Amino acid sequence: MSWLEQYYALLTIVRKEVRRYLRIWPQTLLPSAITMSLYFVIFGSLIGSRIGNMGGFTYMEFVVPGLIMMAIVTNSYSNVVSSFYGSKFNDSIEELLVSPTPNYIILLGYIVGGVSRGLLVAILVTLVSLFFTRLEISNYSLVIAVVLLTSTLFSLGGFINAVFANSFDDIAIVPTFVLTPLIYLGGVFYSMDLLPQFWANVSQLNPLVYVINAFRFGVLGVSDVNIGFALSMIFGFTILAFVYSMYLLNTGTRLRQ
Repeated sequence: MSWLEQYYALLTIVRKEVRRYLRIWPQTLLPSAITMSLYFVIFGSLIGSRIGNMGGFTYMEFVVPGLIMMAIVTNSYSNVVSSFYGSKFNDSIEELLVSPTPNYIILLGYIVGGVSRGLLVAILVTLVSLFFTRLEISNYSLVIAVVLLTSTLFSLGGFINAVFANSFDDIAIVPTFVLTPLIYLGGVFYSMDLLPQFWANVSQLNPLVYVINAFRFGVLGVSDVNIGFALSMIFGFTILAFVYSMYLLNTGTRLRQ
């Protein structure tokens, strides 16, 4: 395929993905805004006033970056895992794999779809957060870089989950038993400095720790981990996930019946 044909193939996949979640926006975009509003009310207005300051900021200001990132992670992941598994379930992915479309274009199409939904939800949640606190961005370029890298990483995670899923129940297992614990143990609601040394060391194995702290540094200018190390870890996880996803596509593992 020529570069122009590859571009139109990518555009077609992305358009299909975007239309899919926009068509059912009350199920894909609205729930995150409502859920985060409840988090803001509970942790900001009710609990936050009792906790006091954390990391030199009010508790509400401290948790907002983590909650925004939590919405990005869950939506990027769920968009790709549900869409790709649906394509695998109805065998339409096989038609795409035997077409002249390169595998990396197929993967990029699903990634861009997941990233776009993550960005839309991030904007919605950010707008909601402005009703509860004042949000001042410390480093715009870092915020954009972390959001794009994180949504790409978890879109790839959703793709890998979809490849190995055998039923619609399987695509709910990882978000429930893996993703949710990682999010809550990633420093969304507390500073890592409050943890005992042993658990602080264990937390360094959690990729969400680097994601949330890098984003918090971009927004508030504070982080519990070295920002350079955090960015390198996020980038490294993303590269590994992309390489493994390409391997699964190229070998057709669990894709061709």
